[in-house]
Amino acid sequence: MSVKLNAGDTFPTINVTNSDGDTVTLGQPREGFSWQAVFVYRGRHCPLCTRYLNDLANYKEQFKQAGVDIIAVSADSESQMKEQLQEISINFPIAYGLTEEQMKTLGVYVSIPRSEQETDHNFAEPGLFVVNEEGKLHVVDISNNPFVRPELGALANGLNWIRDPKNNYPIRGTLAY
Repeated sequence: MSVKLNAGDTFPTINVTNSDGDTVTLGQPREGFSWQAVFVYRGRHCPLCTRYLNDLANYKEQFKQAGVDIIAVSADSESQMKEQLQEISINFPIAYGLTEEQMKTLGVYVSIPRSEQETDHNFAEPGLFVVNEEGKLHVVDISNNPFVRPELGALANGLNWIRDPKNNYPIRGTLAY
């Protein structure tokens, strides 16, 4: 039986390496931000991920207005991540090296490559984890395939609404059975 993170749970400590070679802890926003959106993507082999990452760059300012830092992470190796950087034009941090144990901790779906041409390792299917200033999961979205992901405009607008103090919007969906 797999374990899934639930809304309201404390986000686990997961360290990965970013494109600058620095170790970063997912869910811990960079200076100037109080929340972080962690986008788990399949990897360099996925053209839908390339498109999604490029689209995400277009929404960076809306996330910033909401005080939400963004980072993308995959199970790719450093060399695969560097190849991915040649195919994308992003303005946010990207990280690599998500292990299978870390994928299990996050509760994301994991796929086995169909061939060596696809990739050389098991990889995570898409997941989104929005971590609030208390280190709790405010938004959780996981998929078992590359075709279903949050629509970025709706997500950015929703986060701006949630973060507006006059809305006093709590974490929803905390009763996961």
